[in-house]
Amino acid sequence: MTAIDELLKRNYELGNVVPGDRSSAKPSLQVAILTCMDSRIRVFEIFGLKQGEAHVLRNAGGVVTDDAIRSLALSQRKLGTREVLLVHHTNCGLEMVTEDDFKDELEADTGLRPTWAVEAFKVVEQSVRGSMARLRHSAFIPHTDKIRGFVYDVHTGELREVDAAETAAA
Repeated sequence: MTAIDELLKRNYELGNVVPGDRSSAKPSLQVAILTCMDSRIRVFEIFGLKQGEAHVLRNAGGVVTDDAIRSLALSQRKLGTREVLLVHHTNCGLEMVTEDDFKDELEADTGLRPTWAVEAFKVVEQSVRGSMARLRHSAFIPHTDKIRGFVYDVHTGELREVDAAETAAA
């Protein structure tokens, strides 16, 4: 059985027992959450979310990329969200690569060099601050007064808020 077959089997067995309001695409809490694709981050469980309460966006590192801005612009402008919660985490895979090394590896393997940024980082708090700054300075994001960033500890489950005003040296 493939992994997809297993997931389909679980879905069938689960049935229609997922709590929440499915009547609208507009999140009832008016919040969008951008986090990493890391499977240790169980977004709905961490925040006690029900269906219909929040938009949840995921990518490698949970960083603010052009595509994340595209989704958040739609979320705010067409679907009523007013807050953005960024969640990066400890022990992230992006801490273990560098921009150039990964691009070199891809180019050697495929003959093509990616045009997109890997968004590798060494200090997770700096990555959170950079993502918050990108959102606050984007002309496409109208509601920037309630953007907050956090680091999730994958071992303890603790969420630690990152102050956007702190300097990288702090």
